[in-house]
Amino acid sequence: MSRFFFSVILLIFSITFAYADEYRPAYLEFKQTSDNEFNMLWKVPAKSQNRRLSLYVELPSDITKQSAPVSAFIGGAYIERSTINRQGGLAGSRIGIQGLKRVSTDVLVRVQRLDGTSETARLNARSTSFIVKGAPELWGVVNTYLVFGIEHILKGFDHLLFVACLIFIAGTWRRILVTITGFTLAHSVTLTLAGLELVSIPIPPIEATIALSIVFLAREIALDRRDTLTWQHPIAVSASFGLLHGFGFASALSEIGLPQTEIPAALLAFNVGVEIGQVVFVVSVICILQLFTQSLKSLKADSTNWLQKIEKPVAYAVGSITMLWTLERVSGFWI
Repeated sequence: MSRFFFSVILLIFSITFAYADEYRPAYLEFKQTSDNEFNMLWKVPAKSQNRRLSLYVELPSDITKQSAPVSAFIGGAYIERSTINRQGGLAGSRIGIQGLKRVSTDVLVRVQRLDGTSETARLNARSTSFIVKGAPELWGVVNTYLVFGIEHILKGFDHLLFVACLIFIAGTWRRILVTITGFTLAHSVTLTLAGLELVSIPIPPIEATIALSIVFLAREIALDRRDTLTWQHPIAVSASFGLLHGFGFASALSEIGLPQTEIPAALLAFNVGVEIGQVVFVVSVICILQLFTQSLKSLKADSTNWLQKIEKPVAYAVGSITMLWTLERVSGFWI
């Protein structure tokens, strides 16, 4: 009977995720070009073809702009470029984001200096500004990328729905552990390769295939043929598709890049953050199932068949919704 409640959970997840916005933080970059000059890049998620989130960079009064900003809507984001000047560099200056308290998103900031060192910060509604330090701090880099990894997986609805389907198919604690471990190892490999720029694959096809992977699992659940490879050895499917999901995680990481002097630490912290978020999700789902299972002990046994009849319709619903995701992402190839 727990499968009934898992079916309901899958349906709730898929409907909720279908109407939820993808987690896309804003990005602010300062790239030093001389002792006093920096190229500033401001990237804000777009709400439509010509509307963006109402977020604006606040610079100290002693910073001057050398030229008029050049802006455009590109790839689902508003991008603005300009050149700024401050005597002695940005160390000690406070950078803030106006409007961040009213918007449910983060802003990832990176300052890249001439000597190759860089500094990162994460701003949100609770912390809308930060003071640029003179030298990068290892803990600051680790903390920024660790939190970003956790938030990315917990707001990466396609990844979570894929994991939920894997849990449903695996069934037992042991099989769930083996299946999720295979998924973890696989996406860690491709995340690392892509993060180090050793492998490069166009992201739009990857994102479409990730959505299609959920369609595949939904179809397996709907058919309920326990003699297939997916049901007999779910780790084979989780590991295979995990390679693709790793490239999806890497695309999020590419939004902010990696600090040149702390690449191993930042990449490891982001990957660990993804795993922490994934473990939290898996444990939460299993605990919810256990609670529902215990609550059903007081129900009559003859209700079992009626409850299990909902399993197949839910699988079709999940598959239909994720197929729409696939078509939507494929249509973006030509936009």
